[in-house]
Amino acid sequence: MKTKVIFIITGLSGSGKSTALAALEDAGFYCIDNMPVDLLPKFLETPLERDSDFAGIALVMDLREKGFLARYGKVFSEIRKKGYFFEIQFLEAEEEILVQRYSETRRQHPVSAGKSLLDDILLEKKQLEDLRSAADLVIDTSQFNVHELKSKILNIAQISRKNVPMHINVLSFGFKYGIPFDADLIMDVRFLANPYFIPELKELDGEAQKIIDFVLGHADTRTFLEKYLNLLDYLLPLYEKEGKAYLTIALGCTGGRHRSVTIARTIYEHILAMGKTVELNHRDRSQPA
Repeated sequence: MKTKVIFIITGLSGSGKSTALAALEDAGFYCIDNMPVDLLPKFLETPLERDSDFAGIALVMDLREKGFLARYGKVFSEIRKKGYFFEIQFLEAEEEILVQRYSETRRQHPVSAGKSLLDDILLEKKQLEDLRSAADLVIDTSQFNVHELKSKILNIAQISRKNVPMHINVLSFGFKYGIPFDADLIMDVRFLANPYFIPELKELDGEAQKIIDFVLGHADTRTFLEKYLNLLDYLLPLYEKEGKAYLTIALGCTGGRHRSVTIARTIYEHILAMGKTVELNHRDRSQPA
């Protein structure tokens, strides 16, 4: 789940977190209320994103979970290090507004300490000061009605989805084993000199230095790479602007062991140097020569 936006909605009780979650659910987000923070890393490892058309993930986490305050800092840090893109949205409202909202619903405040409702609100506000400071966005809902808050949240979601980095997969393959079904761009590199026909190179693969030197040592290869990398430099920002979440660039040779592997590695390193989110896979590299 490293490419779709993940919203962590938190904040003061009565500030409109449930309304915000409902707005995101209507917008096609996969939503969970009162997600235990310790379950977040495992949840993000599920194949939910690739197997669905959800626009993103929205999770409400707050002081209803007793261990939230003690654990959220470590958990959020861990998932950021793993490359997950998420935003913390902190909802709040003026104290008198929160008192009014709770009085209307007659619900018990989650940090009730047996004092007045205002005391409970002030205590929660104090406990959440650090989280509020760490939030990507703080929204004061004091003057919003339900419809205005939903509209605000939906506008934020649209902007945030455009900021999610596109995930690029550079894939080598062999045409003799079929074209990758999920490829967006396919480049046939069978026109390049083939090391397969050189006995001392045949059993190696495109990650071996001797194969790399052979493939990249030809003028035709260098000319091709210059032109193709220029094309990718032009195309990648356009795909990102269009809001594409995934892009698979497939490089194919006959067997997928030599030329396509070397060229895929070269393209991967070029895109990585651009600071993009990219991975490299060799589908048929292990096939027999």
